[in-house]
Amino acid sequence: MRTDDCINVALPKGRLAEDTIDLFLKKGITREGVVDFNSRMLTFHDEENNIKFMMVRNMDVSTYVKHGAADIGVVGKDILLESAAEVYEYLDLGFGYCRLCVAGVKDSDLSYRHDMVVATKYPSLTKNFFAGKGVFVETIKLYGSIELSPIVGLSDFIVDLVSTGQTLKKNGLVEVETMLESTARLIGNKSMAKVKYQRIREILEVVESA
Repeated sequence: MRTDDCINVALPKGRLAEDTIDLFLKKGITREGVVDFNSRMLTFHDEENNIKFMMVRNMDVSTYVKHGAADIGVVGKDILLESAAEVYEYLDLGFGYCRLCVAGVKDSDLSYRHDMVVATKYPSLTKNFFAGKGVFVETIKLYGSIELSPIVGLSDFIVDLVSTGQTLKKNGLVEVETMLESTARLIGNKSMAKVKYQRIREILEVVESA
């Protein structure tokens, strides 16, 4: 276990990482020019502020934090719930808004029934959602082009993130129901919250003041 005072931050590649760095810059947590989003580097060390950023896949942020490779991280609420990782959920950062929705083929039978097939990147959330409605479903885990699955008959519905809904519309799909609304959350490793309590508390207070 690391005992140094450097704070290791796991960020999801893409817009959430950019928004987080913008916030950290505004609050003086890090300095300009440390993180280069055009670089292929995966780690960036701000020695002046003793903070290190690591770029990882969105789905992996909570894993890095849970196992202590990162002290804190930023991840969407949707991913946090799907992973069910044992981490602290410190703050709702307010950006990265999206909706996790059920969608199906337009003009098809959009009623729920037992044993239907749902394609998604979120099998746990999907099964729990439909179980709450008394409907038991089979899930197929896909990592991309999820909209294609009901069109070609692989699934009856999909569960996926939706922002504007334009991708669904262009592929002949319609939203059926919103499962949950998601924003970016600042999470923390439970052990490091004690070891590096003062540093983490300072960051939380500064971010919360935003």
